[in-house]
Amino acid sequence: MSGAEAAIARASELVGPALRDAVGRLAPELRGPVEHHLAGGGKGLRGALAVIGAAAAGGTETDGVPGAVAVELVHNYSLVHDDVIDGDEERRHRPSVWAVFGVPWAIVAGDALANLALSVLLEADSPTKLHAAQVLTEATGLMIGGQAQDMAFEGRRQVGVEECLRMAEGKTGALLGCAGAIGAVLAGAADDVVKALEHFGQRLGLAFQAVDDVLGIWGETARTGKPVGSDLLAHKKSLPVAIALARGGPELEALLADPIAPEDLGAATARIEATGAREEAMAIADRAYEEAMAALGSVPLQAGPREELAAIARFVTERDR
Repeated sequence: MSGAEAAIARASELVGPALRDAVGRLAPELRGPVEHHLAGGGKGLRGALAVIGAAAAGGTETDGVPGAVAVELVHNYSLVHDDVIDGDEERRHRPSVWAVFGVPWAIVAGDALANLALSVLLEADSPTKLHAAQVLTEATGLMIGGQAQDMAFEGRRQVGVEECLRMAEGKTGALLGCAGAIGAVLAGAADDVVKALEHFGQRLGLAFQAVDDVLGIWGETARTGKPVGSDLLAHKKSLPVAIALARGGPELEALLADPIAPEDLGAATARIEATGAREEAMAIADRAYEEAMAALGSVPLQAGPREELAAIARFVTERDR
């Protein structure tokens, strides 16, 4: 187990019981869908950033637990709803909530998780809990806006690379930025420290999404839990597709104008790769990672937790290397 994996596992042991306690407060009718979803596991990345961020800012990991739980609840609510939006019948190698319980139950279960996140924060034993709640709600709004942009892209023939990056900054970067900052907020850290950790998470989120977009086309099912080329089959205008469209001319635009049939997936993937889109998407991920590292070095942080945050950033941006 790498240092990053050990840090995430340690954080999960701290956050997990509090997360289960929070879910146990839901109406009995909702626990089945929610517990089914959570039983699939997950990276625990956002919760880890919150508790380790609290320690890096001079507090304790325990200070960050309410923020970690809240961010994980929001993240999981978004996954439950994303599966409905995308029609994905699997999540983490298991049937998705809507595939088992139906769309109405998935919608209500996601709503319940989002509401529970705010309740957890507002009940936190911290004088800065209102600030933490504000950070969470702002990030959630940006995440929802990014999701809306992503959906709108699917109906367009052409999407610019800068548009795609702004969408990723909202859809993924905003909540990871919140995860980086919220523990520090609850620990009472200075504004410059909070802002630096937020920027760290935001840039890490962009790097994470760029890598995820590469895996959405070229990733193996055993690693991603989704079919090979799932983003192309779903007609997503992900970052590599946006880059390829900018470079590939009218012929490639016409090829990608409609959803790709499974039998044409291999040829379409090869055409996209021939534009250099895969390499450019990873170069964007690398630049965002370097910006995240610069943010960690821009303010005084506790050495041990800072190194763990850096290790986690390396770990999650090297998933396809």
